Amino acid sequence: MNRVDPIAPAAAAEAANSASHVYSEFGKLPEWNLNDLYPGMASDDFKRDFDSAVEKARGFEKTYKGKLSKLLAESGDGLAQAIVDYEKLEEELGRIISYAGLIYAGDSVDPANGKFYGDVQERLTTAGSHLLFFTLELNQLADKAINEAAQTTEKLAYYLPWLTDLRLDKPFQLEDQIERLFLEKSATGASAFNRLFDETMSGLRFEIDGEELAIEPVLNLLQDKSSEVRKSASDALAATFQDNIRLFTLITNTLAKDKQISDSWRGFEDVADSRHLANRVERPVVDALVSAVEDAFPRISHRYYAMKAKWMGMDVLNHWDRNAPLPEGPQRVIKWDEAQETVLQAYHGFAPSMADIARDFFDKGWIDAPVRPGKSPGAFAHPTVPAVHPYILLNYQGKPRDVMTLAHELGHGVHQVLAGGQGALMASTPLTLAETASVFGEMLTFRSLLQGTKSPRERKAMLAAKVEDMINTVVRQIAFYMFERKVHEARRNGELTTDQICECWMSVQESSLGPAVKLGPGYETFWTYIPHFIHSPFYVYAYAFGDCLVNSLYSIYQNSESGFQEKYFDMLRAGGSKHHSELLAPFGLDASEASFWQKGLAVIEGLIDELEAVDREI
Repeated sequence: MNRVDPIAPAAAAEAANSASHVYSEFGKLPEWNLNDLYPGMASDDFKRDFDSAVEKARGFEKTYKGKLSKLLAESGDGLAQAIVDYEKLEEELGRIISYAGLIYAGDSVDPANGKFYGDVQERLTTAGSHLLFFTLELNQLADKAINEAAQTTEKLAYYLPWLTDLRLDKPFQLEDQIERLFLEKSATGASAFNRLFDETMSGLRFEIDGEELAIEPVLNLLQDKSSEVRKSASDALAATFQDNIRLFTLITNTLAKDKQISDSWRGFEDVADSRHLANRVERPVVDALVSAVEDAFPRISHRYYAMKAKWMGMDVLNHWDRNAPLPEGPQRVIKWDEAQETVLQAYHGFAPSMADIARDFFDKGWIDAPVRPGKSPGAFAHPTVPAVHPYILLNYQGKPRDVMTLAHELGHGVHQVLAGGQGALMASTPLTLAETASVFGEMLTFRSLLQGTKSPRERKAMLAAKVEDMINTVVRQIAFYMFERKVHEARRNGELTTDQICECWMSVQESSLGPAVKLGPGYETFWTYIPHFIHSPFYVYAYAFGDCLVNSLYSIYQNSESGFQEKYFDMLRAGGSKHHSELLAPFGLDASEASFWQKGLAVIEGLIDELEAVDREI
């Protein structure tokens, strides 16, 4: 919490770990209980595990460094045991940083939390330096020798997907000492600027009618029914962003240069190639996605916003009207209990077992829902480690979009629970497929709600909200990706001024939103608050990838007689153990084909057609 007098670490941990609720106009909102990770920042359990993990990391290096080739030559059993030991250590260290990260996300303004998180990061970086050799040395082993050993060693065969995946990094790996330098310097480089961004953004205040608000409530006001309120919120955002624009420009320049240096040393040609590698997706596949979405701008976003301007009685929408509710749309506040029941019923309609997994998040204190000063904005599902369970952070404010966000993050959570069976090394799913379950959860919830509509006006409002969400997920995220490309490519030629970054932003916003949206003064600064640009460069196309994929999957689900659910759960259980081509093959889908993306985009166009037809009824 954002307090004048910072609370002591023990007290902060007690507040974070107690199973509690906040009573508000939205009902009884849950706050997460982190006891399943650790009982407190100053607890004996945390200190013991941290000391033990650091010592084990040193011991692991002494035991295995320089010996993997000999182990493999003797038998596959020795190498398999080394991988088992490595996985256990990764899980222990992952549990520690997950706890520190969640404490920090709950209130990044509290100095005690910031110090705790920073200290943990630094010490984990030191521990990680002792483990760095392992994957580098594994990649020096001959493919033939590993494959032959896997044929006779069951445990090594189990890890073969991870080893195969790991070897994709081989062409871009550096010498051990350079890799260690990169890792240790990250604490004072990229990680430090990430933390600076987080603490700055959490600490910003935006003045509206004499009241100072944090960013999340102000962004929520952009969905208010009053145009005056929306404009006030937009003006407040622009004013505060402008006051801090030099800092955000410096952060952006520094991180882009840091990435350029890393890419150059590793031999990546394109500014986004390192992200494609991390996502285990080929550059031509992403290029095809981006091209297909950009070609569809006029048919999707331009067309929809022109329709919305007409419904709002305007020639063009102001940028603060883009996410405004329709005049005839329902304005009621959705209580937390209703949101919970809505999502669980939708999940149950697809598969009762899916609802059972999701229900644990509500019943066992795995969700943090209230808006609080200092709390991270937005929403996320953190997988923590397979031995524990995921946690979900929301900023719930009773809007229909908040219900969809709940459905989205629960989809992530269900996916992470199912994939946990793969173990710490193979549970993590590449970002391109990580958004599949989340967007599918949204679609289930939307379709369930749409079936229950009782009037054309209600149906129109629901369809419009869904189309806007899909535009924000597909069109807007690809526009973000295009913006990042412009910034990172331009940064290769020298430091960028604020005006240059703003020009990159406005150019892609104009082309993606179209002539029916007027981008007024102040909007040029709105790039500053997007955390993905800071934490995960080029992450954003994964949302569009996931949405188009889910559109195709949902069409197959609607037309399938039986067996879809089990194939779907098999895909989620696979985690990161299979390539996207293997996971999509059972559904007859292939992301390398241009028609794949057209199918997904056609679903959005079809919803706009349906929306137009409903509007004519009214």
